[in-house]
Amino acid sequence: MINTKWSQISLAILFGLCIGLIYLLVRQHGFTYTTTHGQGYSASVQKAAPAVVNIYTHKYLQTRKAHLNMPNTQMVAAPVGLGSGVIVSNKGYILTNYHVIKDADKIIIALQDGRQSLVQLVGSDPATDLALLKTDLANLPSIAIDESDKLTVGDLVLAIGNPFGIGQTVTMGIVSALGRNQLGLNIYENFIQTDAAINPGNSGGALINASGQLVGINTAIYSNSGGSQGIGFAIPASDAVEIMNDIIETGKVERGYLGIEARQITQMNAEMLNLSVSQGLLISNVTQESPAHKAGLHPGDILISINGESTINPLETRNQVAKYKPGKSISVIGIRGAQSFQTTITLGKQPMISN
Repeated sequence: MINTKWSQISLAILFGLCIGLIYLLVRQHGFTYTTTHGQGYSASVQKAAPAVVNIYTHKYLQTRKAHLNMPNTQMVAAPVGLGSGVIVSNKGYILTNYHVIKDADKIIIALQDGRQSLVQLVGSDPATDLALLKTDLANLPSIAIDESDKLTVGDLVLAIGNPFGIGQTVTMGIVSALGRNQLGLNIYENFIQTDAAINPGNSGGALINASGQLVGINTAIYSNSGGSQGIGFAIPASDAVEIMNDIIETGKVERGYLGIEARQITQMNAEMLNLSVSQGLLISNVTQESPAHKAGLHPGDILISINGESTINPLETRNQVAKYKPGKSISVIGIRGAQSFQTTITLGKQPMISN
């Protein structure tokens, strides 16, 4: 009986010591957590948010005047849309979506500090739904840009914009997927998918990482209702910066052009068509006088790789070619019949495409 009592006392003392030790550890680690993350992601938002602007667009409409001694009509700037933009340079350059400013006669930005300014359209790229604006305001905040392409599925991201015109708003989520295409939103698609709430008015705003760096330009939502359903899309910052630099340097975006139509080879159609490989791109059409035609490619040829990158998905391959400039020589490896071949093709200029 005595032994049992002492055993119970010993266990109680040991339990108390364990609880005390756990308490001390929690306190110590809790203090560390509070000092680094106690404010959530406010420090990241405070770094990025001043560089995110609200965009208001107007279109000139003709209206009649009632006064007899004045012209019968006058032009009035009527509001037609709203969206968001991101100041990416203290020189006043602002990235946004093309659909935000499309057909606008007058574009106004509103900064977080209360300033407003008319801006000019420097250039646009409808094929990726991007546009570049410029303001002459001084002392501009600008956002830090992460062009590393190291974003991974599961990373935390925050969306900053002007949903429904109610004012600057921040929402949080994760990266749901990368490299989304075949959505039918743009001609060239390479979207970051996120479940951070993106709503009408967020278009052109910033998608940032936990460090407050720009990782994407918020562009679209997938929704049956018109509101956020946890599926939003953003253009990667690295893609947006490439397009911005082209517009600044040349006023336009020029893309490489090969001149083929192709479909993906699967195990099923490889067996049906008795093909010698089970992956690659099967050329179905070659445009006359295109670079591919001049290099001797034919319908029925199978593309295996371009510049060492496997050609598996036709849209990804088209995006790869489009990133090269006209005049760039590419190395193509393919199969014709039972024979493999290698050829060098000088890319042409992508014909004008509108979104």
